[in-house]
Amino acid sequence: MPWYNTNMNATISIDRAGRLVLPKPVREQLQLEPGESLEMESFEDHIVLRPVRGNATAYKKEGVLVFRTGPLKASVVDETIREVRKERDRQILGTKR
Repeated sequence: MPWYNTNMNATISIDRAGRLVLPKPVREQLQLEPGESLEMESFEDHIVLRPVRGNATAYKKEGVLVFRTGPLKASVVDETIREVRKERDRQILGTKR
């Protein structure tokens, strides 16, 4: 999934229990899945929601930069594997021609 900055304007409703549903394109763009937490800030006339993400660190190990973060969702790992395999196949097929 490409990462890019987009603005989405939508009207959403709050149900009787005070719940709201984020539109699917927003959930997909922010890689939000059921059960994840959002940080909320309220100001005079608006509300800001942000996904709660862990802190990530990077360090060098045996000359290779290693990125460390919290546990990754299975869907993120699966998508990354698919993308890496697609790129590898493009490179292999490109060199055989």
